[in-house]
Amino acid sequence: MKTARSPAFDHGAALRTPPAHDARNWARLYEWLGEDGCRHDTPGLVHVNTPLGWVVARPGDWIILSVAGKFHVGASAPAAD
Repeated sequence: MKTARSPAFDHGAALRTPPAHDARNWARLYEWLGEDGCRHDTPGLVHVNTPLGWVVARPGDWIILSVAGKFHVGASAPAAD
């Protein structure tokens, strides 16, 4: 009996948007984003070029680089009251 093979998935990479005061990780994030990221007027926010256009990422949001080489922003869960 033949069994179906699972495709090999490469889940890409992801970085979390750092807090506004974390200069070292902001430098790392901007280097990783390259031309697909630019500073926002508000500290702690970054514009990310995605397939849907430019999206704002906030501290705690995940910025995902897909296997296809496109960035996506995954919003963090809202804080519980």
